[in-house]
Amino acid sequence: MPRGFDPAPSNPAVPQLVHLHAQLGAKLLANRKERAKLAADMKHVEAVIRLFDPAYDTRRIAVKRRNRPNPLLRKGTAWLNAVGVLRVAEKPLTVREVAERVLTAKGIALGPKAVKDMVNALHASFTNHKGKSIVRVGNDQPARWRLI
Repeated sequence: MPRGFDPAPSNPAVPQLVHLHAQLGAKLLANRKERAKLAADMKHVEAVIRLFDPAYDTRRIAVKRRNRPNPLLRKGTAWLNAVGVLRVAEKPLTVREVAERVLTAKGIALGPKAVKDMVNALHASFTNHKGKSIVRVGNDQPARWRLI
C-alpha cells in the first residue's frame, strides 16, 4: 500500500511542523484562556510529526517566547553592576555573592530564578574578564574574585 508521505527524517514537513508547534507554545504562554484548546492543538501537531518521523523527540521543541529580556542581563550591564559591587567589597567575593548584592542594590527580590539568572550572566562575564580586570583569589571552590 503506497504512503501519502515520505516517512524519512529528511522530510521537509518536519521543520515546518516543529515551527508550528513552537508558535502554539508561545500562544499558550500568552493566552491562558485558550490553554486547553492550544494544548490539544499541540498534541495534534506532535502526532503529525510522529507520522512523518516516528523517532523525533517532541520534548526538545522549545516554545518561542515573545516576552522582553531582563534589562539587568543585557550585554555588559551585569558586568558593570558587578564591577561596582567588587569596588566596594571588603574581601574577595564569589559570583553568587556578587549576584545577590547586585540584585539587592537594584531592589529586586532575591528569588531563586533571579539569582540563578544573574549568577549565570556574571559567571560568563567573570570568565571573559579573568586576568584583564579581575583575578581569581586562591583555588577554593566556589571561586572568589577581586578587582585587579
